[in-house]
Amino acid sequence: MDLEWKYSEEELDWNELSELYRIAPLGEKKPDILKKAFGASMFKCFVYGDGKLVAVGRALADGVDCSYLCDVAVHPEVQGSGLGRAVVSKLVELSDGHKKIVLYSYPGKESFYKKLGFMRMSTAMAIFQDQEQALNWGLVNGT
Repeated sequence: MDLEWKYSEEELDWNELSELYRIAPLGEKKPDILKKAFGASMFKCFVYGDGKLVAVGRALADGVDCSYLCDVAVHPEVQGSGLGRAVVSKLVELSDGHKKIVLYSYPGKESFYKKLGFMRMSTAMAIFQDQEQALNWGLVNGT
């Protein structure tokens, strides 16, 4: 598969991106919400394989202090191929110069990020729009 990397959403099909998140599976993310989120992100990676969107990721960053990596998704047909690692690595590279690069991981995925140099934070806190769901998914522990 020939891969093409893009770093702008100019030609992006927002419905295709929404579908990628659904099947990855990272949940239902509507095209208009994704357009707003990616528009506010300093760094973006879109990977196309044979013309089809197969991997994506973004980072919210301020240019000096903090870069937050989020929404990394890989099409199920190519999961396990190293594309997720490549997207995270590229976002880390793009975030170079920031004092800290952070992300949060779904439970069970921590070892993947540890291999890429991330370390567990002992002081991270979060407020989710749906706190009950975050508790059920193990994203927060409620203590």
